[in-house]
This record gives sequence, structure tokens and C-alpha cells, in this order.
Amino acid sequence: MERSLSMEIVRVTEAAALASARWMGRGKKEEADDAATTAMRDVLETIPMKGNVVIGEGEMDEAPMLYIGEKLGTGNGPDVDVAVDPLEGTSIVASGGWNALAVIAIADKGHLLHAPDMYMNKIAVGPDAVGVIDIEAPIQVNLEAVAKAKNKDVEDLVVTVLKRDKHIPIIDELRNAGVRIKLIDNGDVAGAINTAFDDTGVDLLLGEGGAPEGVLAAVALKCLGGEIQGKLAPKKQAEIDRCESMGLDVKKVLQMEDLVSGDDAIFAATGVTDGELLKGVQFKASTGTTESLVMRAKSGTVRFINGKHSLKKKPNLVIEN
Repeated sequence: MERSLSMEIVRVTEAAALASARWMGRGKKEEADDAATTAMRDVLETIPMKGNVVIGEGEMDEAPMLYIGEKLGTGNGPDVDVAVDPLEGTSIVASGGWNALAVIAIADKGHLLHAPDMYMNKIAVGPDAVGVIDIEAPIQVNLEAVAKAKNKDVEDLVVTVLKRDKHIPIIDELRNAGVRIKLIDNGDVAGAINTAFDDTGVDLLLGEGGAPEGVLAAVALKCLGGEIQGKLAPKKQAEIDRCESMGLDVKKVLQMEDLVSGDDAIFAATGVTDGELLKGVQFKASTGTTESLVMRAKSGTVRFINGKHSLKKKPNLVIEN
């Protein structure tokens, strides 16, 4: 991949964030998602690449989502796989909550997991705990391994879990272990990324979330030196059949190399609402401000970008970085 793509794709997430942020707190998650998707698709059409969505929010018949198999870019430039979530946290935006992001990841063709939009069990950690987790091991075993790797007591760990009824057994086990828990309504991409930054205070992500989000988190953690393991969690026979048709074993533990292979990948995210890592969009008299994170695995570069965008003529024009 060309180095310039790092800065190109951050324009994509900035556009999606600016468009969807208009819907913050208005209780309309579908409208927010549609705004993000439309803005993201418009900018993607200008990116010099031959992109193919290998995992995203839906199939072709579920448009206006950026569907699996959709071709993106100008048709010139490198052949790349694309994983995308125009608005990670539609409900967050609808309620004005924390940690909504516009997210995209790209890698060389054939290097991202090609999977349906379905659920995935996940465990994620930052660089300090790479190599000690096992998604099939008991929770207590993973807690003790991560605590030892980070030179902490188990009780001092912070574990992020999506607030879902299905996670009640996990939450109960974590509470019995004495760890601290950060329950989030949505946004497990942010939850996974936060494990790699000390300032967030998060040590571990556990639980079931979307498969697209799992691949996006894997690319981010590859850039940051962290680790995520996943296991597809089909809920109906049609999902099992779809996985089999794509050559996927639903019983297999998906390691980092299964989710994102090779030595290069690029990840970009822009805050839509405020979070531990990124500030959300703010609108001034004639400008909008964004805060973004863009990373490349090959170079290990991590950039935080503050953007100031003119809203007078073209909402997504960056006039200052």
C-alpha cells in the first residue's frame, strides 16, 4: 500500500463523523447511520485505490450500508481489502452518549478476514499482555494472566464489557473476581483500542460484539502492538451456511493473523461524540472541528489529527490540520 493512503482514509472518517454528528441526541440512529454512510461513500469514491469491502454492515441487499463486496475508490492504485463501520455506535449518537466513532481499516488484498456481518466473541488486550490470553480459557485464568503480565493485582484490572443481558454471566464472574468493570452501551471498537493506551485505564475487553468491529479492532491493535482473539458466534443456521460457503469454520479460534495478516494495514477513526481517546465533533459559527486517530502497522506510526473544516461551501474540506 502507498504511504499516502494513511492521510487519504482519514478524510473518509472525518466526513462520516461530521455528517453523523448533526444527529447527536436526536433519537434517530438510522438517520445518523445513513448520514455517515453516505458521506463516507462519497469520499471513498475519490480515494486512489481499488477497494473491496470484505467485512462491513450488511450484504448488497441491505443498502445504503457499505455492503460486503462493494467496490470502492477510483479504480486506480493498490488493490486493498476494506473493513468499515461508518458509525460505530448509532445508538450512542442517538442518545448523545460516549465513544461513537467513524471507523475504517484497509490492508493489502487478501489480508483481512472475509466474513458475514454477524456476532463474534472477543477478548482484547494491549501490548503489555500480548501472548497471555486465551479466548477458550476460563475468565479467571485470563484475568490472572493479564494481571501478572501488567504487574497488577487482579482487583486493579479494568475490564470493558458491552451492557447486554447475554453478558450477565460474564459480568457476574468478573464481579466475583473482584475486578473493576466498565459497562458500555455500544462501541466495542473503542473498547478494544482503549486497552492499548495507558491513559484510558482499560486493561481488557471481553464479550460478544459484531464481527466487523472485531476485524476493525484487530487492525487497530496490530498497529498498536496489542492482541485480539475472536470466535464467530452464529445465531441461526443461515449464518452457519453463509460461513461455510465462505470457507469459514465457526468453531475456529481466530487469531490476529486470521483477522489481519501480513505486515501492513492502516486504521483510521474520527470521534463523533466525546470519548476517553478522541473528542467528538464540535460545530462553531462556520467551522466544524474533529479529532482523529490514524495508524499504520508497517511503520508503527500513530498520529492524532485535529481538523478544522469549513462548513460554508464544502462541509468536508479540511482547511487546517
